[in-house]
Amino acid sequence: MIRIAVVGEIGSGKSHVAKQFGYPVFNADYEVNKLYKKNRKCYKKLKKALPYYITSYPIKKSKLSDAIIFNKKNLKKIIKIVHQEIRKKMNNFIRKNKNKKVVVLDIPLLMENKINKKSDILIFVDAKKKDINKRLKKRVNFNLKIVKKLKKFQLPIELKKKKADFIIKNNFKSNIVKKNVKKVMKQILLNA
Repeated sequence: MIRIAVVGEIGSGKSHVAKQFGYPVFNADYEVNKLYKKNRKCYKKLKKALPYYITSYPIKKSKLSDAIIFNKKNLKKIIKIVHQEIRKKMNNFIRKNKNKKVVVLDIPLLMENKINKKSDILIFVDAKKKDINKRLKKRVNFNLKIVKKLKKFQLPIELKKKKADFIIKNNFKSNIVKKNVKKVMKQILLNA
């Protein structure tokens, strides 16, 4: 099985690029949102770690944001709890798709949390700063303070770019992204 891991800056369009490969995608952000809405075990752990902020179920993202803004150590607490659950879900996803030729991992903190394997094919999604900022501002619940704190937790963008096997330019025009993904996929399959 070929594992393709899509990495890049917050708001660079990783999820969109991941979908373009046409293979099963593990989307960590989607799974985290599901955890907040449907996982009582996760809720209880977060409530215990952040009792002042987590007061109701399902968990409100705005409350987590408040906790992170108040104290950056709270981000580490959240990641530690959520990361365990996401790792389990990813392992289940990989088991479920073990007969597939390719799987795509869309996990924002993949390298930071050492989830990637040496054999993973790292694809860096490269987008212009101004395009990223424009897109981020359109997001519901956009909070610049949170984005800055999350960026501090991530490896430097240049390092991710350097470690990547391929770089896909994302100008947020679907047809060009599709073409770039197709080119990269062809090379991956040739080398497999």
